[in-house]
Amino acid sequence: MLSELYESVKADGNAVFWWVGAENNWCNVYCAFENGRMVAKGQVEIMNTVPPDRPSDSKHAIYLNLKTVPERANDSLLLEAVYHHLYLRALELKRALPSEYGTNLCVGNAASETANNHFFVQKGYRHLNSLFSMKRDLNEPIADLALHESFRFSHWMMDTPEEEREYLELDAEIWTSAPIGIEKLARHKNQPLWKSMIVRQGETIIAGLMAWEEDGEGEIEDVFVREPWRNRGCAKYLLTQALHDLKSHGLPSANLMVLTANHAALSLYEGVGFGVVSEEIRYYIELE
Repeated sequence: MLSELYESVKADGNAVFWWVGAENNWCNVYCAFENGRMVAKGQVEIMNTVPPDRPSDSKHAIYLNLKTVPERANDSLLLEAVYHHLYLRALELKRALPSEYGTNLCVGNAASETANNHFFVQKGYRHLNSLFSMKRDLNEPIADLALHESFRFSHWMMDTPEEEREYLELDAEIWTSAPIGIEKLARHKNQPLWKSMIVRQGETIIAGLMAWEEDGEGEIEDVFVREPWRNRGCAKYLLTQALHDLKSHGLPSANLMVLTANHAALSLYEGVGFGVVSEEIRYYIELE
């Protein structure tokens, strides 16, 4: 039934549809049935946890995903019934987060999902940001670039808790409003073919990214360069290394996401062969 719902939603366009994940995540999934058919599914998950000692106005982020069969996309009663359970579950998840920070409840949909977006706007959700999904054909040539002689490239598998904490501190330095958090880092590390790639100057990590396989394609995420070392070719070098690695495993393409307002990053990704394939709009409310 879940597969049938997925196929019907995806047939209607570039919808953002979450899969249910491992069994320990099923407590966060709510489904609606009618006459032996699954007509809606909702899901909620903690996406970003603010680490200690951050500005007091920092916010944790809990995201939800709510989908119906296409012919019920405007059925506000059905949407509301499932949303009610998602909201209550979000409140439960919020109680497990550090209480010194507030929490945003967020949703992300394809720009083309107008009915679903309208439902959340009518409930008081405000625009958070917009992102482009970008894809790169790995059968196309990939450049071989060189790093500055003072920089050193390596894989960093974060084998110890201390190394994970070091990475999380770096991540929170770059993504101050949406740090990755230990739970999300663990999920990334469990993905097939996962690896972290970094550039160092001496012993200092100055740039990095993560790459893995998902649904038969490559995924690249958390591309960063620390402020003093930007515009020196590190990000472009890392991206080409990740593309070569994903291609070596026989994957046909690679995907990533970028904020639509981040023109520098968009230009960087286009420069290594990525093209925009869709847009996602994200909305939020403060979870009280």
